[in-house]
Amino acid sequence: MACNCSHEPAPIKPDSKFRTALWIALVINLSLFMVEVIGGAYAHSSALWADALDFFGDAVNYGISLMVLGASLYWRATVALLKGLTMALFGFVVIAKVIYALILGIQPEAIVMGAIGVLALIANVITAIILYAFREGDANMKSVWLCSRNDAIGNVAVILAAVGVFGTGSLWPDVIVAAIIAVLGLTAGYQVVKQALAERAVSRKLV
Repeated sequence: MACNCSHEPAPIKPDSKFRTALWIALVINLSLFMVEVIGGAYAHSSALWADALDFFGDAVNYGISLMVLGASLYWRATVALLKGLTMALFGFVVIAKVIYALILGIQPEAIVMGAIGVLALIANVITAIILYAFREGDANMKSVWLCSRNDAIGNVAVILAAVGVFGTGSLWPDVIVAAIIAVLGLTAGYQVVKQALAERAVSRKLV
C-alpha cells in the first residue's frame, strides 16, 4: 500500500565546489586571526581585536559547515542555529571590549591598524568572491556568506578607523568601528537564527 506520509528528503550530496570554498575560507580566516590578534595587541586597537575575534568565529563557522555537509536538513539547521547564536554572542563580546577600551583611553597606533586592515580586506574580498555563489542556500550556507560579507565590511571600517585615528589623534574612530562590527555580528546572527528555526520547523513536519 502506498504511503501518503511526508518524509524529509534525502540529505543533499555535498557540493565539492562548496567544500573547497569552505577550506579556502577556513585557512584564510585562521591566518588573519593570528595576524590581527598580534597586531591588535601591538597597536592597542579595539577594532583590530574585534575583527580578530570575528575571524576566529568565522573559522569555527567554516569548520563546522564542513562537518555537516551532506547531513539532514534538521542537523544542518541545528548547526546553523548554534552558529547564529555564536555570531550574536560575538557582538556582545565586542561591545564589552569597546567599553573596556573607553575606560583605558589608550590611543591606538594608526599605521599598524591601516596596514593590517588593508591585508585583511584583500583576504576577505577573495573569500567573499569565492563564497558569493552560495549566498542563497540553506541557513548553513547563508551563515557562511554573511560571515564573509561582514568581514569585508568590517575591514573597510577598520581602514577608515585608522585614517580617523591618524587624522584626529583620538581613539573614538577605533571605538566607533568596533561598535559597528558588533552590530553587524548581532544583525547577522539574528538573520541566521531566524532562518535556522524556520528550517528546523519544516524538517520536523517532513519527518
